[in-house]
Amino acid sequence: MLEAVLIDLFSLPANLQNNIQGLLHNTLETIEKYSAIHAPCVYVMCCQRQGSERKGEQEFLLAALRGFQSLRRRLELVCAQTTAAALYTIKQRLDEKDLSIIKVILPTLRKDLMKVYIDYLFTAVYQFEFEDLQVISDSESLQISEHQHEEQILPSQDVALIQSEIQMYLESLPSLKGELTILRSSLIPADIFLHGFTTRTGGISYIPTLSSCNLFSSSKRRDPQVVVKENLRRLANAAGFNPEAFHRVKVDHANAVCIMGKTEPDNYDGIVTDQKGVTLAAPGADCIPVLFADPVRRACGAAHSGWKGTLLGVSMATVNAMVSEYGCNVKDILVVLGPSVGPCCYKLPHESAKEFHRIDPKCVRLFDSASPYIDIRRATRILLERGGILPENIQDDSITDQNQNITFCTACHPDKFYSHFRDGTNFGTQIGFISIKD
Repeated sequence: MLEAVLIDLFSLPANLQNNIQGLLHNTLETIEKYSAIHAPCVYVMCCQRQGSERKGEQEFLLAALRGFQSLRRRLELVCAQTTAAALYTIKQRLDEKDLSIIKVILPTLRKDLMKVYIDYLFTAVYQFEFEDLQVISDSESLQISEHQHEEQILPSQDVALIQSEIQMYLESLPSLKGELTILRSSLIPADIFLHGFTTRTGGISYIPTLSSCNLFSSSKRRDPQVVVKENLRRLANAAGFNPEAFHRVKVDHANAVCIMGKTEPDNYDGIVTDQKGVTLAAPGADCIPVLFADPVRRACGAAHSGWKGTLLGVSMATVNAMVSEYGCNVKDILVVLGPSVGPCCYKLPHESAKEFHRIDPKCVRLFDSASPYIDIRRATRILLERGGILPENIQDDSITDQNQNITFCTACHPDKFYSHFRDGTNFGTQIGFISIKD
């Protein structure tokens, strides 16, 4: 069922401005007629002009909006200086109401352009259909038509201009939920490695479960890639790394490891390098982002360790890759466990809990229950130590630092961290990152 209508009047030719009131009135009349029972939200998008010209046009538009009783409470005029700004404002309104099925009514010549904006600012969560607004410049008769014009591919320079406009607008937005915060470990030598773990503050993501420094986009979430890219740019500026040399694991909840410079697997939960200036990252929103550093051989790595990856030994697989590829001595490798769900909150079905019980009974609490509490950090430490990592070279603040410097429980701290366990499917993501300094 149609949930919202967007009427694009952003760039009507100057000789049509006098007809804009009648055009809008006719369009709204059609919407009201066919949406009498379930009136959709309606957003009218127009250009915010300067001075008296701006005031005059908006008065015309506001006059056209009056009188539509069934739409009145669900109708909004959105004026902005750029299409990106107007469309992003409308996206915020849609997200506030959890709307995702939208009809766009616009001049035929704007359709291909608008589709590019939508591709960048929205994800597959949203469904769009387009209806042509047939504008006839030599007549007072302006009508909506179902006529479909042949789609064209915009020239690459036009697409680049749209990308630039969107980027500039997003860069201008204020940070939300406080300043960008990076947690750092004292175990990893700062003169050799640049590293940290992000929290949820200091980005521009505004959807509550993603707010504000969400660092992952998918087809199932409402944060588009351009927003995540802007959050990453802000993180890179604060941390001091190059966002163009940033490599994140391709999560598969398994134990494959990517060696930077070699053929990249389709999916992998660990990644290692000895190249300077290349930043490696692993996500976490309950799963453990694990960082690895060898100050002797000057190599590093990152791994994503959820309960499945923990059981499959992804952390030791990452260590073994550093040993085999870069000649690291396992006793020189430092390992830091980042923010992740703690044994205070995390439960798994009994069958899965059995696997952790086999590693060490202390990894499971209330073992005889249907959903025992699981300590994936303890299991990770045990497997690392069995693989030769020295206990003193593993940082897990939940056992070593009562002040909880890094290894916070993500589910227990909604002000600091995202949590899939706590927030459900539309959850945000933080990361652990590391690179070798030039």
